Amino acid sequence: MSMEKDNYSVVTKVLIPKDRIGVLIGKKGETKSKIEESLSVKIDVNSSSGEVIIRARNENADALIKAAMIIKAIGRGFSPENALLLLNDDYTLVIIDLSKYATTKNALNRIRGRIIGRKGKARLLIEELTDTKISIYGKTVSIIGPWEKVSLAEQAIRKLAEGARHATVFDWLYEQKRIEKFLEMDRALRAPYHSE
Repeated sequence: MSMEKDNYSVVTKVLIPKDRIGVLIGKKGETKSKIEESLSVKIDVNSSSGEVIIRARNENADALIKAAMIIKAIGRGFSPENALLLLNDDYTLVIIDLSKYATTKNALNRIRGRIIGRKGKARLLIEELTDTKISIYGKTVSIIGPWEKVSLAEQAIRKLAEGARHATVFDWLYEQKRIEKFLEMDRALRAPYHSE
């Protein structure tokens, strides 16, 4: 690959699984083009190695970080639609390595199963209670969402990975949701008095 002078002076590399390259590129290159256009970056994909090179202009270095995060999200199993939520400044990506909780392949499969739940219900409930998107891919669980919500989902997933009962984790999430609603109502009630 030539690095001709094209005003793209800030460079980073991301390695993604080869089976996710097609998803990153998208039908007729749509996904790759969407990321490039949205962030004014240039993306070069090596299909045989899974290496993705992202280039941006000096004044656009933040876009480089955001593009890398979107590409990592696609590499961790998210659909392009969900990965592109990261274009929102309030959103972030967290990747949890499950191999820290499992010493054998069977243990890893058991932990993955606990996080997914029967017919995917555990994962869906965590997503619903935290307003996040969750992808379980290989040895990782990844979360996309607003900063504070991602933190809640991450804590819930780590609790399940450590062996906490589903009921305990979900009770805790419901309680966090109640606290959040109470604080929102409290802020809404106080707002008229603080605007004067």
